[in-house]
Amino acid sequence: MQESLTLVEKTGQPGVIPPAGGEGVRTLRKLGIIGGMSWSSTGLYYEHINRGIGQRLGGLHSALLAVESVEFAEIAKMEFAGDWDGIAKILIDAAKRLQASRCEGIVIACNTVHKSYDAIAANVGVPVLHIADAVADRLVADGRSRVALLGSRFTMTESFIRERIERRGITLAPIDNGWMNEVDRIIFDELAAGRVVRDSQRKLKTLITELGKQKVQAVVLGCTELVLAVDVRANVLPVYDTTAIHARAAVEWMLAEEEEARAAA
Repeated sequence: MQESLTLVEKTGQPGVIPPAGGEGVRTLRKLGIIGGMSWSSTGLYYEHINRGIGQRLGGLHSALLAVESVEFAEIAKMEFAGDWDGIAKILIDAAKRLQASRCEGIVIACNTVHKSYDAIAANVGVPVLHIADAVADRLVADGRSRVALLGSRFTMTESFIRERIERRGITLAPIDNGWMNEVDRIIFDELAAGRVVRDSQRKLKTLITELGKQKVQAVVLGCTELVLAVDVRANVLPVYDTTAIHARAAVEWMLAEEEEARAAA
């Protein structure tokens, strides 16, 4: 009968997990997700994080999450107009609402709008887990020194993701302008609208094959939707899915011991 008790009944507190053996407690921290860019990739975050918590803790455990889902048409319009201050304002407001809902940390479920990361992180009092840091940690751990970064044209050409990877001693291989435009088109015209087109899947597979001939060790899917069109297990190169990697880092953060959490904050 004791095993059927809820967490609140066992510990007196929501989100406090009694570990096996009954010694002490582990705190499951509440995470906020700024999503909707697009909603399909935000759904992947929700699934990855809950599966991760369930696998680590077993039983009926799931993640303590709050989601602020923005209107992507508005964000995309601002991106193309270069209105990054406007984007930052929307995302800062979303982050503040998550903090007000007692989230102890935040992830931004989109590579491109990490261009506004510094402004968001400066306006909240909780950690904001950067997607590129999580990816760079994995690349370094796997000994990758030369990789290709695929994503929106903003992500592929500007510094906000690239620098955080390169400062770890990793070289990013150049992408041909024609391919850069095609990847950007696939993201905004198809994947962000929830459409996976077979011809585009073939094109992306061809691109990855070509990169494999250029002494590239791996490909980073630097757009949270790209995994919808790329099979990470069936390519000539190892493929790093930033969505899954970021979500896995979030799970580790949510399960961190309370002392480590304070130090990280």
